[in-house]
Amino acid sequence: MNGAAELEISQFLLIYALLLITAFIMKKCKVNQTKQLVVSSIKMTVQLIIAGLILTYIFENPHPAFTMLYLAAMTGFSIHRVISKNKELNIRFKVSIGISIALSGIFVLLYFICAVVREDIFNPQYVIPISGMIMGNTMTGVSLGVKAFKESLSDQRAKINALICIGASPKDILLPFVRQALETAMLPTLNTMVGMGIVSLPGMMTGQILAGTMPLTAILYQISMMIAICTSVTAACFGSLYLGYKTLYDHKSQIIDF
Repeated sequence: MNGAAELEISQFLLIYALLLITAFIMKKCKVNQTKQLVVSSIKMTVQLIIAGLILTYIFENPHPAFTMLYLAAMTGFSIHRVISKNKELNIRFKVSIGISIALSGIFVLLYFICAVVREDIFNPQYVIPISGMIMGNTMTGVSLGVKAFKESLSDQRAKINALICIGASPKDILLPFVRQALETAMLPTLNTMVGMGIVSLPGMMTGQILAGTMPLTAILYQISMMIAICTSVTAACFGSLYLGYKTLYDHKSQIIDF
């Protein structure tokens, strides 16, 4: 199999023409997000070009420090993105989220690299793309779980107050909301796994096939990757929610705000 075809700048720029279709549909349906579409496209392009330049330098000059620095930056950015969307949470809840994302993502990454692929943990060819997929999906899962948890508490405030009045413990009151939020956070990953190979060909597998990897090898990598992502998302959401909800009541078992 041949590797991926080289793209000239003139060829690459043609892809932006498709955004005109998106913008036309948005305008026709009076969806006032055209500015956001343009900004998002520009930000994506600039960020990926910068990332590409950095990765090119790292791959041409491999060093453990560069790999670990990139991993730390991805982990920190993932934590920052989740916390920045949930500024109203108390500091202990935020710490729970940060620790859960970091530990879950790094543990799954180490297991994947050392036990499954059996490559050097400092090899940027494996560590950087795999950690990016794991951390990116973990960030999305935790964001979704925390959002669902907060919305459930807000929507059910009257019910919570009624349960408090009849003497229910904070644990009995909050745990059902935690379980529901955890299920909500896991559903997108589980649905992706169900439809994979039938409804869609996933990104990692497609990229490897374009690069010339045999389909069966690409499939084994993709299966391994999806299981790793599912584990990291589940563990990070579990840690964030189960540790986080305990920060919502004091030593007198009185429920407090976020």
